Amino acid sequence: MFKIYTKTGDKGGTSLIGGIRVPKSHIRIESYGTVDELNSVIGMVNDSAGNEQISTWLREIQDRLFTIGSMLATAPDKEVKMKLPDLHDADITWLEQRIDEMNEVLPEMRAFILPGGNLASSTCHVARCVCRRAERICVAMQENNEPIQELIIPYLNRLSDFLFVLARYISHINNAPEIEWRARV
Repeated sequence: MFKIYTKTGDKGGTSLIGGIRVPKSHIRIESYGTVDELNSVIGMVNDSAGNEQISTWLREIQDRLFTIGSMLATAPDKEVKMKLPDLHDADITWLEQRIDEMNEVLPEMRAFILPGGNLASSTCHVARCVCRRAERICVAMQENNEPIQELIIPYLNRLSDFLFVLARYISHINNAPEIEWRARV
């Protein structure tokens, strides 16, 4: 029987794929932990959206996020015995195509929009914010010469755009109002 607890992390360390131990505060752990958080929030968007097409899209994205998580959880420069999934340029193109599809039916944006509209749309905005944080952490990894696969940052960047448009799209298909931000003067 598989046990969920191993007690090997009780002193604040954990193992990367490949066996190297690092502190749980390591930026690599922070990066894939944030991607895992994003994946969980996307699950909440899916549960609250109640739309089969959106669900299909979000399941595809969740699969890619598991791919990204496994890439970030792998020890750099370490031979790994298992075959891990890969990210491809086509994954970014796929996001761009979904953004374009949704934008075809959305009204033109003329101002900043306050997050909200309905629960699914609001949760989508939370996912967008978590995605931006994951992207920032990955950029920090890159800046600190921590090896990172080259498509991760562009994918997360495009995913945050997708989540913004999806939030608008969810509001649109549910006839929820978009509230424009009006700066106080």
